[in-house]
Amino acid sequence: MSDSLLSQAEIDRLLNGGGSGESESVQETSSHENIRPYDPNTQRRVIRERMHSLEIINERFARQFRMDLFNLLRRNPDVTAGNITIQPYHEFARNLPVPTNLNLVHMNPLRGTALFAFSPQMISMAIDNMFGGDGSFPTKVDGREFTPTEQRIIRRIMSMALSSYDEAWSSIFKLQTEYVRSETQIKFTNITSSPNDIVVTTPFSVEIGSHSGELNICIPFSIIEPLRELLTNPPLENSKQENDQWHSTLAVQVRDAELELVAKLAEIPTHVSRIMNLKKGDVIPLDKPDTIEVCSDGLPVFRGKYGLVNKQLAVRIEKILAPSLLSFNKEK
Repeated sequence: MSDSLLSQAEIDRLLNGGGSGESESVQETSSHENIRPYDPNTQRRVIRERMHSLEIINERFARQFRMDLFNLLRRNPDVTAGNITIQPYHEFARNLPVPTNLNLVHMNPLRGTALFAFSPQMISMAIDNMFGGDGSFPTKVDGREFTPTEQRIIRRIMSMALSSYDEAWSSIFKLQTEYVRSETQIKFTNITSSPNDIVVTTPFSVEIGSHSGELNICIPFSIIEPLRELLTNPPLENSKQENDQWHSTLAVQVRDAELELVAKLAEIPTHVSRIMNLKKGDVIPLDKPDTIEVCSDGLPVFRGKYGLVNKQLAVRIEKILAPSLLSFNKEK
């Protein structure tokens, strides 16, 4: 029972407005310790969705790029797509070796510039194999610029990579890449407005024999954000086949539907009083039209001339009034 009673010190604090100066200072100090500075420029954007379609695109690009490298080098390379990484641009740039061949690429019709980065090991390996070497004496490119011959070979490999990348995107989105320029220093590749902007990077490991290199594709997230829903949801491979089958079944059922056609010979405006005065033997005059309309459910379908065929009343169709019938006839 004594535990539920307030002590005299607690009663004094309540009467004095909730606390003494010492407790207020302690509370203020503890509250300041929990406060952390917030800088909007350094905050990382959280993207939780897994981009299934982009993984499919990377796998297709790896297969196609491997075949193109085989046709160029006449060696059997092994191209493997790594895991997709979503990170700030400065973290990606910090881990690139020097010098790295950096190629800026437009991804039309999307707005922005992507980056294709070839590691010096991959360039050295490709040049050595292209001129008949087996990689026994790798060429060191550290601390120097790429020679004109190396740049021409890099340009050929880059052209094949862009063609393979377009082909990999073709089933997801019609993409047309466009080469802009090459750089060797990351500070000249301003593909983002801020170093803290989020980019989507994918490493591709290229192995020929016992030697290996790396290709990194870096895409700012702002470029592919309009395709976010398309990239997070994997496409259905049989969707087109199912749509064609559904369309064919619907067309067959529509063709078998029964319709009632009504041919209007004439319409005579009159009054109820005149109809009430009509009696047997009266004649209602009407103008003979040159053409009549054939309607279905009150909607005009055909226009033609009426007459006799084999002693039966008939209508010869001269014009189709419903444009949907023309498109339906083409599908047939």
